[in-house]
Amino acid sequence: MNRYFLKLAYKGTKFFGWQTQPNEPSIQEKIEGVLTKINSGNPIKVVGCGRTDTGVHASEYYAHVDIPTTIELQNLKYKLNSMLPLDIVVSAIIPVHSDAHARFDAEKRTYHYFIHKPKDPFIDDISWFRSLDLDLPLMNEACKLLLKHTDFTCFSKVKTDVTNFNCNIINAAWIPTEKGYVFMITSNRFLRNMVRAIVGTMIEIGERRMSLDDFQAVLDSKDRSKAGQSVPAQGLFLAKVDYPYIQ
Repeated sequence: MNRYFLKLAYKGTKFFGWQTQPNEPSIQEKIEGVLTKINSGNPIKVVGCGRTDTGVHASEYYAHVDIPTTIELQNLKYKLNSMLPLDIVVSAIIPVHSDAHARFDAEKRTYHYFIHKPKDPFIDDISWFRSLDLDLPLMNEACKLLLKHTDFTCFSKVKTDVTNFNCNIINAAWIPTEKGYVFMITSNRFLRNMVRAIVGTMIEIGERRMSLDDFQAVLDSKDRSKAGQSVPAQGLFLAKVDYPYIQ
């Protein structure tokens, strides 16, 4: 066995997230099923860089896998992409050291959340339609407050198995796009539902229903009920994952 990272991208619309679910389609289940077929029915397991929820996408995602030396790597990528659904693509198979771990070795992750203002049926499953104008300069002032904070209990799902709610947010910004807006955020780690809760709260700031002082009070509260509603899943993308040994 040799260990490799699979570099993936997927559209999560038809899937119940990355992680295998009972009786529901998932990205992990599809990839493991194809790898097992290629390996003559002998099971092959993959370990992902993190969990993405139902309907969430990834423009860059990594999973590690131990591949028997009997499988020819030059044909593996071709076979994977031939057999996987059109919603999933493997862009690279990268050799790594035997202890490399897709989840625990990730130094930082970047998420993007897309909002479109004009009604557009062609992007409705990869962006959230919201027609109201947003005050981006004010929302970017709120982003500066995020960078000064470390405990994000207020943006986490209540029922979660983490030992702490501390995250080091490295960058956060709202940027105008041709059809609306994109929120970009990078951190060493993220809590469950964190990005969608941040976006939902900042929407209230952008629509001037919440002040910056109110936003600071939400951050200090450590209370999920004080923050805004989570936005829908379809606008969220895992956009980049950084490792010390992958350029």
